[in-house]
Amino acid sequence: MIRLIGSENAGVGLPAAMDLLRRGGSAVDAVEIAIRAVEANAEDHSVGLGGFPNILGEVELDAGMMDGRDRTSGAVAALKGYLHPISLARLVMERIPHVFLVGDGAARFAREMGAEPAELLTAPAREAWARRLEQDLAPRKLEEVANLPDLWRWVEIATDPQRTHGTVNVVARDAQGHICAGVSTSGWAWKYPGRVGDSPIAGAGFYADDRYGAAACTGTGEMAIRAATAHSVIYAMRMGATLLDAGTQAMVDLNDLGGRYLAGMNFVAMDRDGHHAGFSSYEKASYAHMDASMDAPELLPRTHVTIEQRWDRRNLD
Repeated sequence: MIRLIGSENAGVGLPAAMDLLRRGGSAVDAVEIAIRAVEANAEDHSVGLGGFPNILGEVELDAGMMDGRDRTSGAVAALKGYLHPISLARLVMERIPHVFLVGDGAARFAREMGAEPAELLTAPAREAWARRLEQDLAPRKLEEVANLPDLWRWVEIATDPQRTHGTVNVVARDAQGHICAGVSTSGWAWKYPGRVGDSPIAGAGFYADDRYGAAACTGTGEMAIRAATAHSVIYAMRMGATLLDAGTQAMVDLNDLGGRYLAGMNFVAMDRDGHHAGFSSYEKASYAHMDASMDAPELLPRTHVTIEQRWDRRNLD
């Protein structure tokens, strides 16, 4: 049973990925082609081209994937100047003995792999960044941001809870029953330079194992990193939990985290037989689904599990 699931914004890439699966393509191929379509969509400000920048106005991209056949994985993070981090993550997985490349090393690898440089910051994304920072910077100017001696304080001041969660994820099952999970993001808008969330981290943002299933997250990455959310879904199924119970347990587990964080989590999950589900801390959230009988993806409701909001602002004076 070939099947695709993903975040709602993944829908633009699922038809091409399903066509590939119908022609015998692999789950890894399908995840890559689906996510590339979202990375190239300038209207999506959470991924790739047009992604919201960090607090310095620079777009930094993260991506990762795992092949469920043998749990090989590849990832890149804090990548600047290249459009398709999901393809570079796959190349890391297939070409070198490492799992994770970051920053300048990831950019060098991109050049060596023949990736074309790209300008990722679009005018709408830059305008949104400038408007947000200008609210609090006055009388300073945007050009002075890079020289602030307390940049970490301004990251917190500029935090927009509605722009911390955007990401694209896709889980695919091919005709041979192999499963792959992948995630790509431009990360938390106005983030501190070099911040990396869960999206490129195997076990946190994604996990795939043909023996049990796969899961991939979007939401507050700091939460998924601390709770190893994607892996916890698969581990619960390994221990005999149903897909619904495994996903619900992983969501409930996030409520046991201590400290301050912006609470918000979504993930999609699939078991080894292709049964699928979505989970969210937001009411009325949806996920995208497509199988071989469908001409276009459909949106299905996610199971809602409440996560306590624990964010409060410190006194920064």
